Amino acid sequence: MSANKDLIEFMKRQIVIEKEIVKSLNKGIVDIKNPPVKGVLKGISLDSVKHSELYASAITLLTDVSQALKQEHLDEQRALVEKHIQMEAELIKKLEKMMPTIENKKVAFLLDAILTDEKRHHALLKTVLEIIVHGETITEADWWELLWENVPFHGAPGG
Repeated sequence: MSANKDLIEFMKRQIVIEKEIVKSLNKGIVDIKNPPVKGVLKGISLDSVKHSELYASAITLLTDVSQALKQEHLDEQRALVEKHIQMEAELIKKLEKMMPTIENKKVAFLLDAILTDEKRHHALLKTVLEIIVHGETITEADWWELLWENVPFHGAPGG
């Protein structure tokens, strides 16, 4: 299938690019003394690490035959995801309550960025739980939806 081959090649190139971004950002932030700027750039670097791993996972989905998980592994994964859904929900609630009281615009900006990420994480974890509950009935379409639905800007600049 030419479309799959092209997609796989695209993703392999993106992995290289994401790793270059990480290397460049990590080198560049060494001498930055401004904590918010350093924190944001480090966050972008970590997102690029994540993107690289998601591309690699997508390639695996397209090239390998997946093996069914044993029930004990499904149960472990379900428990882990459920725990983190609860943790994210509690953090979202705390941040939403706190946000209106923050007067410092720079702090509000940073905490709002965190809140936005936490909401995206929460939605992503709920989708992962749905897929785990389906267990062996996971379709390729389910994985693609999971991988790309919550990726901001879908790989465009700013994502």
